[in-house]
Amino acid sequence: MHPATSPTAGVPAGRNHRTPLTRRRFVRGLAAVALAAPLALGAAACGGDEAGDDGPVKLSVFWWGGDARAKLTEDALALYTKKHPEVTFEKTWQANQGYFDKLATLTAGGNPPDLFQIDDNYLAEYAGRSTTLDLTSFKDSGKLDVSKFPKSLWQYGVVDGKLAGVAAGENTQGLVYNRTLLQKHGLPEPTTGMTWEQHIAWAEQVAKKTKVPGTQDPSADYKAFWVWLRQQGKDLYNGTELGFTADDVTKWFELWKGARDRGATPTPDVIHEGNATDITKQLVVTGKAATSWVWANQMPDLKKNTKDELGVVAYPGDPSAQWARASMYWSVLKGSKHRDVAVDVINFLTNDPEAVALLGTDRGLPSNLDLRAKVSETATDPAMKQSIQVESDLAQKFGESPQVPIKGHSKVRSELTKAAENAQYGRATPAQAAEQFLAACKSAIG
Repeated sequence: MHPATSPTAGVPAGRNHRTPLTRRRFVRGLAAVALAAPLALGAAACGGDEAGDDGPVKLSVFWWGGDARAKLTEDALALYTKKHPEVTFEKTWQANQGYFDKLATLTAGGNPPDLFQIDDNYLAEYAGRSTTLDLTSFKDSGKLDVSKFPKSLWQYGVVDGKLAGVAAGENTQGLVYNRTLLQKHGLPEPTTGMTWEQHIAWAEQVAKKTKVPGTQDPSADYKAFWVWLRQQGKDLYNGTELGFTADDVTKWFELWKGARDRGATPTPDVIHEGNATDITKQLVVTGKAATSWVWANQMPDLKKNTKDELGVVAYPGDPSAQWARASMYWSVLKGSKHRDVAVDVINFLTNDPEAVALLGTDRGLPSNLDLRAKVSETATDPAMKQSIQVESDLAQKFGESPQVPIKGHSKVRSELTKAAENAQYGRATPAQAAEQFLAACKSAIG
């Protein structure tokens, strides 16, 4: 597939969001689409007020995040209403924990949102249940403009040939470290391209000199495992099957058992704490490890929770194993009565210069490359500028994006944590934990 040619090609950057429809044409067009489209979820899939010829449109929007994301999102939606007075929003947001439980309840027949945030842990699952609207026709017509997106980024929202979600931003894995701690003790900083063995040796050196474990143990972190697999010529998934074997997992768990035995990582209880806490309490900011394994765009949130200076590099090994990942997506409910409006809102949030400037890098680097450059030029937050710079540098080294994770991925993630912690606490050998994990994964993906 190729990005559709934008109807606004050649228009100055300040006008790359298409000209708003008149109120009457906008609502009439919406009503026509609603009548023509079958409701995927029956009467439950209403998600907003009925729109008459002159009536208002009320679009329900659901997302996860903290207070800062809520404020930014609400400001961007208010800007949309300012430019489209006929459209208002019913906004709901909550912390990440429990978000997908609530989304599942809502879409199963409660009061499903017209527009919702989702990530690659669940996109294939929701697309497979025909919950998400196929956005391909909107992309092809130019109503949803992805012409300024990296091709691999928008394609990372395609499931079974259907565009199930649009990247709200681009992200990649980031190894964040405490620069202040290292400088205080005259220690070298980690660098992109160090091998895994070099990273562990470096972390051991940090632990001996600072008495702070050099690195969080990421054996339970699917992001780290995934990158490591790709460096071994494997992948997390291969079509509808797993892309790895029990032997691969055993090698991964043994790598980190060796690191624990050398004192390079925290104790199992502290490792568990790092596995279980949100971004504001990662070990690199609580002082319980010199390094945390996160997403690159989370640098600003981490920085808000420590007085120390932080640095960020790629995960160890060949950086071409990392990719331009959709940090999260916007998806539209297939049965929404307001699908045209919902798609237009996505187009606005990703392509309108004012909206993109408001949102900054909270959901990752802006998907629109032209606007990403503008955000980088005007960013005043040092941590945000650092995040943009690091990912822009890594973008030159990225490999091809993998397939969107398959149904059952969220269970695979949780089972990795369980198996890794069994190995960390010594409840199982790395080989035993790997066998347990593989069996649980096969059950999870059916």
